[in-house]
Amino acid sequence: MTNTNDNISRNSEQDAEPILFESRVFNIVERKQLGRSGKILTRHIVKHPGAVAIVPVLNDGNVLLIRQFRVSFQREIYEIPAGTREPNEPPEQTAIRELIEETGYRAENIEKLHTIYTSPGVLQEELIIYLATGLRLGQSAPEDGEKIVNEILSWRQINQMIENNQIADAKSIVGLLLAQKKLFEK
Repeated sequence: MTNTNDNISRNSEQDAEPILFESRVFNIVERKQLGRSGKILTRHIVKHPGAVAIVPVLNDGNVLLIRQFRVSFQREIYEIPAGTREPNEPPEQTAIRELIEETGYRAENIEKLHTIYTSPGVLQEELIIYLATGLRLGQSAPEDGEKIVNEILSWRQINQMIENNQIADAKSIVGLLLAQKKLFEK
């Protein structure tokens, strides 16, 4: 059975969607949706090229997080390294690049853990989470606006920080929980 709501969404993606705002990283477009009442509704969607996040686990089992100043919150927050995909860049390559840029570490092994939708109500972004192991330190290359500090923490510290809301970033919590499951439930 064909869902009319799905057809309108698919058709609007195929047709030219009005671009309301363009930035270096994302666009905001207008999309139509058929409501339950039969009325055509206007939605505003943030179209994003996709991103990756990396859970870097050191050879001793500790985890490398970054502490980064975020303009949106006007403070530093703890996160796993992450970044936006470049056009036509394979996500695994983005993960390798972002890990080096943000932390200076290079990974011998990069393994996909999961793909998540960060905020599907308004944001068309797929974020792929990777586990990075076999790490060796090199030189980082943060972007101009990035103020990043590496933090090496034990799993016990990380779990406590999540419980205490010291780690509140959704991609980081999801990535860390998936990595723990992968590493400790073998």
